[in-house]
Amino acid sequence: MTSTAPAGQRPRGTAPAPARPWWIIAAGPGAVVAAILALLLAGSWSGAFEALGTFSDPGAVARWGSPLATVLAELGVAVTLGSLFAAACLVPPGRAQARLLDVAGWAAAVWAVAAVVELVLQYAVVSALSPTAGNFGQGLTQFVTDVELGRISLGIIALAAVTSGVALAVRGPVGALCTALLPVAALTLQSTTGHAAGAADHFLAIGAMWLHLMGAALWLGGLAALAVLVVGRFDDVTTAAVARYSPVAAWCLVAVGVSGVANAWIRMEGFDDLATSYGVLLVVKIVLTAALGVLGWAHRTWIVGRLARGASAVRRLFWQLLAVELLVIGAVSGVAVALGSTAPPVPDEVPTDASPAYQLTGYALPPEPTATRWLTEWAVEPILAFACVAGIVVYLRWVVRLRRRGDRWPLGRTLTWCAGMLVLIWTTNGAPTVYGHVIFSGHMVQHMTLAMLVPLLLVLAAPVTLLLRAVPARKDGSRGPREWVLALVHSRVGTFLAQPVVAAVLFAGGMIAFYFTPLFELALTNHLGHLWMIVHFTIVGYLFANALVGIDPGPQRPGYPMRLVLLFATMVFHAFFGVVLTTGTSLLVADWYGNMGRDWGLSAIADQQRGGGIAWGIGELPTLALAIIVAVQWTRSDEREARRRDRQAERDGDAELTAYNDMLARMADQDETAGR
Repeated sequence: MTSTAPAGQRPRGTAPAPARPWWIIAAGPGAVVAAILALLLAGSWSGAFEALGTFSDPGAVARWGSPLATVLAELGVAVTLGSLFAAACLVPPGRAQARLLDVAGWAAAVWAVAAVVELVLQYAVVSALSPTAGNFGQGLTQFVTDVELGRISLGIIALAAVTSGVALAVRGPVGALCTALLPVAALTLQSTTGHAAGAADHFLAIGAMWLHLMGAALWLGGLAALAVLVVGRFDDVTTAAVARYSPVAAWCLVAVGVSGVANAWIRMEGFDDLATSYGVLLVVKIVLTAALGVLGWAHRTWIVGRLARGASAVRRLFWQLLAVELLVIGAVSGVAVALGSTAPPVPDEVPTDASPAYQLTGYALPPEPTATRWLTEWAVEPILAFACVAGIVVYLRWVVRLRRRGDRWPLGRTLTWCAGMLVLIWTTNGAPTVYGHVIFSGHMVQHMTLAMLVPLLLVLAAPVTLLLRAVPARKDGSRGPREWVLALVHSRVGTFLAQPVVAAVLFAGGMIAFYFTPLFELALTNHLGHLWMIVHFTIVGYLFANALVGIDPGPQRPGYPMRLVLLFATMVFHAFFGVVLTTGTSLLVADWYGNMGRDWGLSAIADQQRGGGIAWGIGELPTLALAIIVAVQWTRSDEREARRRDRQAERDGDAELTAYNDMLARMADQDETAGR
């Protein structure tokens, strides 16, 4: 219905839109000021940026300017990532999305400039040279070309600059999501520096730091994106974005909290260390983070459900809480940078261990594997552990949502999903990871579990079907989890990769491409390569299992005879691969497995041959399970078809059989006539 109110007047019966107070507009710059003030106060108190000596002082500008540049760079990457995420997942295409992409582009430009300043001053601090020194430029060039920290910093600058240009150029949710991968890559590089680079438990430190950086950036950046939307216009788009961001903020809080505990565990020996400068700053950060959690709870409890009603008081309260949140999270950022620059109670220097295993892996050689130790040996990888636990929680929440509205979901699928996730946790955090780094047979146990057992369990749980039933479709054109999953399933790339023949080739040929190329060594020597290996094996195994026995929507699956042919062809390839390893006399990655210095177990080549037997023998068990499931599905399909034909016959008096008999009778008559 069109309003007939005169121009400049609001229609009758509508509440006047509350004017935006000045402090909501100033909240963004206020967050930057709060971060800088918190950094200055925390740094002054802890002495993290004081001169170490007369001959090792690069100057006050470098000592204080470096953390200030770090604060601005971290705020810039947070606003960039949050704006891109909001454009991809919170708002529909239109003016709000374009505004968020523009904000992301300009925030990335600020991030790039701050990262350049940070790099220059960081080198000044590391080298104890003043930026005005005559040989400073030559040393800086060598720093960014020969030193790992300098190369990483230069890579982050390049990613920031590219992000700025791409964000200003692209439009639409797909462009926003693809662009968001650039700051994620930059945060991944950043997670390998700082305290994480020198921690004794290197993999745990890197994983915890990545979770911390991602959670904090998405949290702060999401709040900044909401502030951009609110300042622009408080309408239905903003209201929906606030509701959609609330669960994201909750997960960010959990990620920041869990990773913070892991970081504190690595760098502190006990509660007595809370009395140190590092401990006090850690407590301050915990208190401020808890305050943010309380503010987020207030948002979710008091505001999210009432914003759609359009009450002025509710919107005013939302503005107030949002402004306070931005100021507090800015203060948290400043304290975090000061904390990262303060020496922890446990020194960052890696303990000296001359054993070959420690020199190669960064960990002491584990004891000889036994049946008990396959269950008791653990090496926590925070990223994968967090993802698995989150997967269980989300799946169970969707099941509960279905039950509350009266729909049923098979208990077997729920148990299968939980079992798959628990097996994945054990495979990536338990003994297969511990022993997979020191013996080839341990690695093969991890490979077979990731590629064969875990995907089969996850496929039988039908997670995509549950998602489509539990998560309502969006009506405003924006893309949530449901829309993104459907877009991926029906995309050209997704359709191609999910084709049964393609999935089988990737599944079988991927082993050759992995084990007989430098990729295997990369997965052993580099933590990111190790994570890539886990994701690759799991996804390829999932595609193959889904093509054969999947319940979820996917490509046009072949007939059951063709499925068995593909399965047995893969089984033959697995057997061939196992035989090659079992009979081979050339050691894979000899510089790694051959120099481990083990005083227990078989020799490296004998252990590799045992790994071939595992690939041949244990790997066939899930394949046999797949064959049984295909056969059962084939039988059930025939039974369903028979029942369908019986019901059809009851409805039409078995017209199909009658027509067939009539055809035979006509053929007989024709033959008789021809014979006469």
